[in-house]
Amino acid sequence: MGNHRVVITGTGIISCLGLSRKEVQAALKEGRSGVQLLPERKKLGFQSALSGVISGFKPESVLNRKWRKTLPEFGLWAWAAIEQALQQAGIEPGTLSGDERTGLIFGNDSSAVTAVEQVDALRAAGETIHIGSGHIFRLLTSTITLNISTYLGLHGMCWTIGGACASSTMAIGQAAEQIATGRQDRMICGGAQEISWQSMCSFDALGAFSKRETDPAAASRPFDHERDGLVPGGGAAALILENYDSARARGVKILGEIKGYATTSDGYHIVAPSGEGLERAMRLAIKDADCKPASIDLVLAHATSTPAGDLAEAMALGRVFGTDQGMIGPLITATKSMTGHEFWMAGASQAVYALLMTDGGFVAGNPNLKEPDPEAKNLHFCQKAITFTPSYILLNAAGFGGANACLVIKSVNEG
Repeated sequence: MGNHRVVITGTGIISCLGLSRKEVQAALKEGRSGVQLLPERKKLGFQSALSGVISGFKPESVLNRKWRKTLPEFGLWAWAAIEQALQQAGIEPGTLSGDERTGLIFGNDSSAVTAVEQVDALRAAGETIHIGSGHIFRLLTSTITLNISTYLGLHGMCWTIGGACASSTMAIGQAAEQIATGRQDRMICGGAQEISWQSMCSFDALGAFSKRETDPAAASRPFDHERDGLVPGGGAAALILENYDSARARGVKILGEIKGYATTSDGYHIVAPSGEGLERAMRLAIKDADCKPASIDLVLAHATSTPAGDLAEAMALGRVFGTDQGMIGPLITATKSMTGHEFWMAGASQAVYALLMTDGGFVAGNPNLKEPDPEAKNLHFCQKAITFTPSYILLNAAGFGGANACLVIKSVNEG
């Protein structure tokens, strides 16, 4: 990636599996789902009322009223995740003020609730003056980076990436590149996703969601031949990336190392994936990591449980790892079986999930995978959690418009 090694020293997570690393790690190991049925969505006219649900989060415990005014709910989740990550990395937030060598990159591609609220306010009052001064700062897709960089007083690089469901993988990859090339010493990065009905109704209109409402926990079925669509989810995930020498000098524990990153475009279809673009991204990320496909011993697949998407990814995995030619490929798991599809945050949450697995010495399963697609029969799927600590992990992400991004993380336990 560059002349400087890039390591991970902190992680944070707010998801339907829990509000802390400990809670989420336990859920992953147990194969516990965070998917529920939301009857109010049926009343609104949704075809599917399934969703990952975040329970027990208290906004007032995160930031004061001033900052809650300019951050949407998912922005508060993002700060909570960042705060967890900073704490694990041994960094006091107050020490970052004025720091030109620390930057912030987050993946986010919407802020739907605020957009709807401002229109409703204008229609109800008849004057824009009644919309409120905080709306504009909650409305922008850059709401997380503009608010949190100001809150922390950062003077380093700062931007938001909108790359559909590959957004936060791109955020981690670009953050790693800034450190690898010496432009920054430390980066805060990750992604966030709102779960509101306002943000999900247009996806539901596409018929993209699973209709398996009688058994919510079994609805998201990555690679299973009976899958019928994705289950929406969300939350926020954050990572602290650092220059290796800086991390060692501080004496903090190193959780992992970013070894490779790549992003590609399908240039094929606005919704349907080609699979070829993701294949190229996997090959390029592995090459960037200076290793070979045989070095990868775990893949966290994108695998959203859609018929077309999972098939395209399965076939791409077969080509990259030679399983379509009879070779034994890496272990493959799909955490969206438990979380649903976390959209813009999916890549960052997968990175956190991967690190929680390596920390716990296990690989989470894909509990709803009962019978794989015939085209995926040669892939080595992990259906139930097993004891295993991988060395090289490949993380896949793909999104609308043919956006693809892949990361290679090396398992490290130093400090």
